[in-house]
Amino acid sequence: MQAFTVHKGLVAPMDRENVDTDAIIPKQFLKSIARSGFGPNLFDAWRYLDPGEPGQDPSQRRPNPDFVLNQPRYQGASVLLARRNFGCGSSREHAPWALDQYGFRAVIAPSFADIFFENCFKNGLLPIVLPESQVSQLFDEVKAFPGYELTVDLPRQVVAKPDGGEIPFEVQPFRKYCLVNGFDDIGLTLRHADKIRAFESERLAKMPWLAQTLIG
Repeated sequence: MQAFTVHKGLVAPMDRENVDTDAIIPKQFLKSIARSGFGPNLFDAWRYLDPGEPGQDPSQRRPNPDFVLNQPRYQGASVLLARRNFGCGSSREHAPWALDQYGFRAVIAPSFADIFFENCFKNGLLPIVLPESQVSQLFDEVKAFPGYELTVDLPRQVVAKPDGGEIPFEVQPFRKYCLVNGFDDIGLTLRHADKIRAFESERLAKMPWLAQTLIG
C-alpha cells in the first residue's frame, strides 16, 4: 500500500450529500476482484452520458460535460471535497479502490459511512472529517479560485490552505501509523514474517505429519 505523509493536490468539489458506493463505482463493475482498473469507471453513471459496462474503452464513450470531474479546471484533482455521509450504501471495497485508482489521495467531508471510512484506511486513501462549516467554506473557496490546492499533512494532522491557514483534523493513532508507513493488513502481518516462519518450523518439528497433510 502506498504510504501517506504529506500530499499537496488540486481540489475537486463533489457538492452532493449522501453519495453512496453504487454512485462511486456502479454494481456492474464489481465482477472483478483484481483490485485494478476501476479508475475509469469512478462515478460512472454521472461521468458519462452513455451506459457503462465492464471492458468498454473509456475513450469511445460520451463524457458528461456538466459533471465536475469532466470540467477542465478540475483535471488532475487528487483531493476530493464532499458533503455529509459520503460513501453510504453497500460495503463494497471497490469504492475506495476506484477513488484511489482515479488519482485521489484524500477525501474531505463532514461525515462518512462507517464501513467506507474503514475501507479507505485499509487501501491508502485518507478520509478527513471536518466540521460542516469549515467544509462549506472550502467549497466556497474552491469554486471561487480556479487551481485551488490543499496540502494534507498527516504527520502533523493539518490541512494547509493556500492563504497559509491550517485546519487541524483528528485521526486514530493506529490508522495514522498504518497510513504513514504504508501498511495494509497484509503488510502489518508481514512485519512478523520471521516469527511466523519460526513458529511454523517448530510446529512441523513437533508434528511432522502435518507436512504430509498440507502437501496432500
